[in-house]
Amino acid sequence: MKEFDEIYNRYFKDVYKYMLALSRNKATAEEITQETFFKALKAIDSFRGDCELRVWLCQIARNTYLGELKKEKRLAGEPEREQAAPSDTEEEFILKESALRIYQILHHMEEPYKEVFSVRTFGELPFKEIGRLFGKSEGWARVIYYRAKVRIQEELEEEWHG
Repeated sequence: MKEFDEIYNRYFKDVYKYMLALSRNKATAEEITQETFFKALKAIDSFRGDCELRVWLCQIARNTYLGELKKEKRLAGEPEREQAAPSDTEEEFILKESALRIYQILHHMEEPYKEVFSVRTFGELPFKEIGRLFGKSEGWARVIYYRAKVRIQEELEEEWHG
């Protein structure tokens, strides 16, 4: 049990940041991260060492999160989006609207572009870790991230410049 406490303390932040990047919701990220470590504790004997422990934990987290999304959609349909509170300044409003639009573009982007962009941008995972997470190379992760970024930029420019 002491070894698992060390694993928890060492990797909690990484798994949480990954979940925050995917869910963009602190409460969901926290809940899924806790569930991930509970599942990992039960399955630690099945860890074969084919990948880094952090990657294994992130895979459990991703599968747990996707399972929860499927369950939510089955039970309640698409969850409603939270509305941002009106801001005091025009500049803050424009920034919030731009961020919202980027999230909307990202939401409609196909995999693996959506997830790679999210975990790199919001989860701050290095390309090497992203590649391992997908069972691919660091170069693959860099290319997918770059292509996603270009798609987002092109869509925004098209909207802004007509």
